[in-house]
Amino acid sequence: MKEISAQALKPLLTDGDEIAFLDVREHGQYGEGHPFFAVPLPYSRIEGLAPRLLPCRAVRCVVMDDGDGVGARAAAVLADLGYGDVAVLAGGAPAWAAAGYTLFKGVNVPSKAFGERVEHAFETPSLSAEELNAMQRRGEALLLLDGRTGREFRKMALPRALSCPNAELGYRLPLLGADPATPIVVNCAGRTRSIIGAQTLALLDTPNPVYALRNGTQGWRLAGFDLVHGAEPSPLPQPDPETLSAGRALAEKLRAAYALPSVGEAQIRAWLADAGQTTYLFDVRSAEEFAQGHVAGARSAPGGQLVQATDEQLAVRNARIVLACDNGLRAATTAIWLKGMGHRVWLLDSDAARTETGGGQTEPAGVADTIGLAELKARADAGAQILDASRGLDFRAGHIEGATWVTRARLDRLQIDDPAGLVLTGRAPALMAGVAADLTRLTGHAPGGVRRGDPRSWRAAGLSVVETPDFPTEADCIDYLFFVHDRHDGNLDAARRYLEWELGLLDQLDDQERGVLNPLRPTADPQRRCGPC
Repeated sequence: MKEISAQALKPLLTDGDEIAFLDVREHGQYGEGHPFFAVPLPYSRIEGLAPRLLPCRAVRCVVMDDGDGVGARAAAVLADLGYGDVAVLAGGAPAWAAAGYTLFKGVNVPSKAFGERVEHAFETPSLSAEELNAMQRRGEALLLLDGRTGREFRKMALPRALSCPNAELGYRLPLLGADPATPIVVNCAGRTRSIIGAQTLALLDTPNPVYALRNGTQGWRLAGFDLVHGAEPSPLPQPDPETLSAGRALAEKLRAAYALPSVGEAQIRAWLADAGQTTYLFDVRSAEEFAQGHVAGARSAPGGQLVQATDEQLAVRNARIVLACDNGLRAATTAIWLKGMGHRVWLLDSDAARTETGGGQTEPAGVADTIGLAELKARADAGAQILDASRGLDFRAGHIEGATWVTRARLDRLQIDDPAGLVLTGRAPALMAGVAADLTRLTGHAPGGVRRGDPRSWRAAGLSVVETPDFPTEADCIDYLFFVHDRHDGNLDAARRYLEWELGLLDQLDDQERGVLNPLRPTADPQRRCGPC
């Protein structure tokens, strides 16, 4: 096993060559503290996620664990998957911190830090919740646009808000009929997408006064105002040929102004076939448009969320990123932000993105059932050892009486009485598949029985189902991030802590980390990249 020290790794993260710094700890561990450039690749789901996040098997990879040996196991799995250049960070996350480097709490840290950088660079105009509420009470004309996903909008939204994910803002705005004098306010749940959404409209020279809602829905609640829950997003207006043509012309202006390179379909085919370099091809339109037809080899990554959560879509720094849409506008605005975050980005010729083709990358289905529910009950009644590979909070909410919760990362800590007689169950086939693979590796035996299920099916089979609200404990529940987890569920103190964390991100960056975040300005502007801010 090849190892690398934290001190040797740090400069490699921005040396210009491709590199994937992979945090193979579980989601809760990652969220409690990880290096700025680290991307989550939890060991429990590594086989399913690696091909999507790491499409080139030749890429230089460094895996990081908690100093507990999981990194070596993850490196072995990656080698089995065909990755030929894998090293393990010696000592894991504790060694990174011991070297004097920061472990950042939370998720999507590069994107959130970039949002703060954008606000500082462009002095993005904003409104407080109190100011917005006063405008609404006075009955003033305004257009309130929620730049998050439809799913998030359903969970909670501002009164009178319209759902319009960030990448769609400029594309759909001409169809919303807003008078140029009408103020536009963009909101999200916190800060980042409010800032990026408002600034997207600004770079498109939108004539309306445009504001970010300061601190989003959390700021709204902290000001004492109520949110709307369960609101259904209205269908986004569909552009007509004239609107598409106008958007195409605007996209061409952005390409020139921001020096955005383009690539043709033949070139992208060659890049995707290149076994020596990483290429990501993202379709930044809505998921619904992607499902109706997309260019071959593309993955769905709606632009607003791609900017918001780059670490969930791509793991390789300095990879080639190609963006596709219909008329080029959504790809261009997304590219401007990704380039500002230090990524290499090209725009696919818009006509090519209209090619209809089936399919898209999906995770493997996971482990297959080998016994039925009746057999599961019979074995449980006979005293068989039952392992439940559900997520920790799902196990708390309901599991077969007598079952033991298991996470793949800590499977080696369990006492396995009879490997051949053991029964593996759970709710997520992908998690079960990882546990089954490691059971076989550790014991030499595949589980004696495998059956996916949930409390409803278990009860229907006559099994006793119990709840354990405090088990697994927070310390053991490493697959769940408890860090201000209830900030959207009425816990105002958690909301305050979250916003303080977001506002404090820039102060935690060192020169290397800060140096990759350079919001773009048009090339005609002599200060096209912001200076220290």
